[in-house]
Amino acid sequence: MSTYTIPNVITRTPQGERVMDVYSRLLDDRILYLGTELDDGVANALIAQILHLDSDNPDAPIEIYINSPGASVTATFALYDTMQYCHAPIATTCVGQALSSTALLLAAGTPGRRSVLPHARVLLHQPSGQGRGTIPDLILAAEEILRIREEIEQALSRHTGRDIETLRHDTDRDRVLRAAEIVEYGLADQVIDTRGRPTH
Repeated sequence: MSTYTIPNVITRTPQGERVMDVYSRLLDDRILYLGTELDDGVANALIAQILHLDSDNPDAPIEIYINSPGASVTATFALYDTMQYCHAPIATTCVGQALSSTALLLAAGTPGRRSVLPHARVLLHQPSGQGRGTIPDLILAAEEILRIREEIEQALSRHTGRDIETLRHDTDRDRVLRAAEIVEYGLADQVIDTRGRPTH
């Protein structure tokens, strides 16, 4: 696990200078950043921020930038459902990678507001589990993995327009998509090289 220091930034207001961490400063501009693996703690923080911004102004867009090596499925669906629940338009941008179920979060942005940067990549694959316990326990775990797979496929189908059979075939093994392929697959709408400007 990498460690890093969260930088502070200085903002100037009529009342004087204000020092705040960069994530709080981005939140002021309705920008959220997922730059780690998505676990329950990270998901809860992002969910709280989305709910706050949606309550504050349900008509103003929320921007979510994604650079994630993966996620727990429960954390992904908690964040995904919150994104679908809120009224504010949500713009998603993959700035590096959206691996495993975080690819669903990229696709879950408001249509027309889903972007990737030129060197972004997405990894699609089926969920996996760790087999432990008695045979009945293993059978129950396998059934749960199949149920989760179906839920992911249904959600991806909704946002990409791809049928379930195609998604099942494509996620049966690891499938890596580069920027243009991400758009072609329907996970995003455009490749951008400057903020708000599509590449040609």
